[in-house]
Amino acid sequence: MNYLAHLYLARPDPEAMLGALLGDFVFGRSALQDYSAVERREILVHRQVDRYTDTHPLVVAARERFTPGLRRYAGIALDVYYDHCLARDWDRYAGVPLEDFSARFYRYLLSRLDDLPPRLQAIAPRIAAHDWLGSYRDRASVDLAVSRIATRLSRNGDRLVACLDDLRRHEPEIAASFDAFFPQLVAHVLALRRSPPFA
Repeated sequence: MNYLAHLYLARPDPEAMLGALLGDFVFGRSALQDYSAVERREILVHRQVDRYTDTHPLVVAARERFTPGLRRYAGIALDVYYDHCLARDWDRYAGVPLEDFSARFYRYLLSRLDDLPPRLQAIAPRIAAHDWLGSYRDRASVDLAVSRIATRLSRNGDRLVACLDDLRRHEPEIAASFDAFFPQLVAHVLALRRSPPFA
């Protein structure tokens, strides 16, 4: 799951949503002490969501549609594509328009700029200014986001970009697998929140 899905799963509390986003920028246990109890919880939930997603049979099957040499990178492409699927069908999952959901979170994110880790602090204004969350509605944004991520990889960014061809080739099946998978993920997160240490 990428940014939009993590924020959706943490909604509607903006502090929880920020914690969900921080899950991509805060690593290890010792770093958790720098954040509120709500943010710490959501960072941990984020990690559980990633683990559940990476090992779910439907996601594993989607990854296996990619060329064997690319499967290591296919998970990144799938995370971005799944955000597109969520944004494309947003009205099916959420009771508030995506524009309102995104704008509310951007306001909160920018109000907390000084509290963010350096890497997130650097990109947060771009996330808001270029409406990264809302942009996922457009299929072209998947290719743009994956290409942007590829430039940040220390090596083999070309392999991540190459995943886009396989994604296009198998897009109907991968989209259908998201439709089956996402409600299961939502149910998993609801159950997770009801059980220690998240309850």
